[in-house]
Amino acid sequence: MTPSEAGLRRTLGVGDAVVIGLGSMIGAGIFAALGPAAHAAGSGLLLGLAVAALVAYCNATSSARLAALYPASGGTYVYGRERLGPFWGYLAGWSFVVGKTASCAAMALTVGTYVWPGQAHAVAVAAVVALTAVNYGGVQKSAWLTRAIVAVVLAILAGVVVVCLGSGASDAGRLDIGASGGVGGVLQAAGLLFFAFAGYARIATLGEEVRDPARTIPRAIPLALGITLVVYACVAVAVLSVLGAGGLGDATAPLADAVRAAGVPGLVPVVRVGAAVAALGSLLALILGVSRTTLAMARDRHLPGALAAVHPRYQVPHRAELAVGVVVAVLAATVDVRGAIGFSSFGVLAYYAVANASAWTLGSAPAARVVPVVGLLGCVVLAFALPGVSVVVGAGVVAVGAVAYGVRRGVSGRGQ
Repeated sequence: MTPSEAGLRRTLGVGDAVVIGLGSMIGAGIFAALGPAAHAAGSGLLLGLAVAALVAYCNATSSARLAALYPASGGTYVYGRERLGPFWGYLAGWSFVVGKTASCAAMALTVGTYVWPGQAHAVAVAAVVALTAVNYGGVQKSAWLTRAIVAVVLAILAGVVVVCLGSGASDAGRLDIGASGGVGGVLQAAGLLFFAFAGYARIATLGEEVRDPARTIPRAIPLALGITLVVYACVAVAVLSVLGAGGLGDATAPLADAVRAAGVPGLVPVVRVGAAVAALGSLLALILGVSRTTLAMARDRHLPGALAAVHPRYQVPHRAELAVGVVVAVLAATVDVRGAIGFSSFGVLAYYAVANASAWTLGSAPAARVVPVVGLLGCVVLAFALPGVSVVVGAGVVAVGAVAYGVRRGVSGRGQ
């Protein structure tokens, strides 16, 4: 590597990595995803949550094993390249970067909608600029800010759980786990809820900035996932006990509606603040993850080589971060992508499918292959259980990436 492509600084310990994972997972999704999931699964919402958690556990285990062997920026892009070949690594990276860039814009617009609805686009751009500046100053500063965000969001979610379960409106009879939405509804709910757990990939994509990655990453990923599962299960039970599956499925702001139904309307503004803060945390972690995958792909010239530069002082991929920030800011300023990012969900499942397939190659013992096989099958099933539009658009985006790779290879071959 040239000096501008030098390695990143290893400053993150187990606690920092867990916090970044929590900041990615305990984000705006918990404030919004429960409603659509309940609409799909009905009384099978908790079953959907369990299925999502199982697939997430398999993906996390596979990612942790791979990250210990390949502690470099890029996550599954690197694992797919090393274990399956350049094409599969590229396809994972493409799915992640394109899908998550749209997710970044969506999270920025979510912040704007909660903070100042009349100027949502302007607030979204300001949020992107501010968080890009934080990331530019070094990954440790990003970890400090994420720690503060996670603390605020966890405190608000704890308040929601206590208020709901302690109110007279709470009824354990509403927790019937019979799948009134059918198997298809439960799987669709699992697909929608899965992405609330997908943030542990951020820990892996930051592999080049973690101290002693062979020990730190395998510890941090299951810790972050376990904490998130407990938090989400508590919130889902609390909200279901007050609203029931039908009321939750019709709710546009499930947590706010739940505390209002519990008889504490004064907590609604606090929940709205929590949603805005959670969206900021998700946006911060997303920009970190996308910029690191961009760095890895630029090193292999799948993206412009200039994006592989590392700042000599801050030791961050500053050009990749700025490029991602500019693209996200433009999207957030000009397009309302909140309702048009179904392909992001499909892309993330494609990304983890490659991770599981890569982990499958690590050992020949049947016991070592059970988890990646279950994870791979789970990703495929959940991807195609998503709403039809998401499947079609998502598959189209992945296909465009594959064609672009083929064209690039063809041009490179003729140039030799």
